[in-house]
Amino acid sequence: MGGSVAIAQLRLPVSEMDIRELGDLLVDAVESGAAVSFLAPLARETAVAWWRSTLAAPPARAVFLVARDADGIAGTVQLQPAWAPNQPHRAELCKLMVHRRARGSGVARALMHAAEDAARAGGFTLLTLDARRGGAAHALYVKLGWTCVGIIPDYAVDADGKGLHDTVVFYKPVGPRDAVR
Repeated sequence: MGGSVAIAQLRLPVSEMDIRELGDLLVDAVESGAAVSFLAPLARETAVAWWRSTLAAPPARAVFLVARDADGIAGTVQLQPAWAPNQPHRAELCKLMVHRRARGSGVARALMHAAEDAARAGGFTLLTLDARRGGAAHALYVKLGWTCVGIIPDYAVDADGKGLHDTVVFYKPVGPRDAVR
């Protein structure tokens, strides 16, 4: 990957081209072993259908960020608000994915910073997430100042379907505690 990357929020309705590129990104992530809830081999049609469904009627206050390079969508992350009425201040960061062509270039870090900014702008003051123990995302979250609250053993099946992995649960305050909306 060469050149710059632009981070932007997806606006609904999302174009078919963006849905296809997000599907390709999901397939790439799963093929490279990322722990993003899917197993390999993941058919492009399945990935596109998942994105189409996810983006069809997202919860209020959900945010979908993408990183674009000269070749299209190079990464994404989601900010999903907590569903519980007593948690209007909390959101979960999920599905951080960076295409193999863009890994190591700061895209994941840029997406995480943009997600934290979007959370603050949306009135969220606490973020949570989980990551495969020992993976690249785990290391990134530690570097970005996220606090580990624990490890859940054998949490999910590896993308290749051959074993189980532990997950690490993290949180990060992103705004004043009294700023609940």
